[in-house]
Amino acid sequence: MKNAGSSSRAAAAELGPAAQPGASSAGDGRTRHAVARLLLERGPVTAAAVADELGLSPAAVRRHLDALVSEGEVCTRESSPRGRRGRGRPAKLFLLTEVGRARFGHAYDDLAAAALRFIAEHEGEHAVREFAERRMATLVAGLREAAAGRGGNPTERAEALADALTREGYAATTRSVGSGEQLCQHHCPVAHVAADFPELCEAETAAFAEVLGTHVQRLATIANGDAVCTTHVPRWRTAVPDGDDARDNQTPAGSLPKDRQETAGDS
Repeated sequence: MKNAGSSSRAAAAELGPAAQPGASSAGDGRTRHAVARLLLERGPVTAAAVADELGLSPAAVRRHLDALVSEGEVCTRESSPRGRRGRGRPAKLFLLTEVGRARFGHAYDDLAAAALRFIAEHEGEHAVREFAERRMATLVAGLREAAAGRGGNPTERAEALADALTREGYAATTRSVGSGEQLCQHHCPVAHVAADFPELCEAETAAFAEVLGTHVQRLATIANGDAVCTTHVPRWRTAVPDGDDARDNQTPAGSLPKDRQETAGDS
């Protein structure tokens, strides 16, 4: 772990006075980042080892570790019997969760985009569209079951869909507007890839229409630079389009009706 130790010490050196008591919130942020980076490079590890590596007091390290645990970025486990010395209590080890690892970024988006470009170049755009539809098909099964439990009212089904999407990591909510509900997704796990491959958004819109049993209109997408992915769900059921008609339900940014632009922007 030579490289890990040297980079951790470099991170500690950059902390300077920020690591001392009374540090500013910005200093706390830098220290907490250094603690998280050490867990990334060395974890699972004890609080004492973190304190020793970064040159911090045990109390300061425990404070940052407790904060990271409460934020869901770090979890704990007990050391295995094989690694313990003596008959004392097992040591508590700290390690990053997937949420904690995400703060350091990854290359998954680049890999996914490269794979879709390869598919498009070798198999054509129809293959990308088929992939997008297949991807949504696996998600639709669970979403349909969740929405069906709320009966036939599109508004209630939209609320159930939002709950199901939130469980899948989309941070979805609904809000009432004059002619129906707006389904708002405040996070999109594939936004960076969808920016290059709108077929992903098109397949998602078609899936929502299928799950809700009514025509829906996509008003805005994070992939297109908007703050929220917003889909309009009419209060009353309308025919669900298919094929090219379903793709026409993607409203380009900047072409929304004035009242809908304002509503989508406020989501």
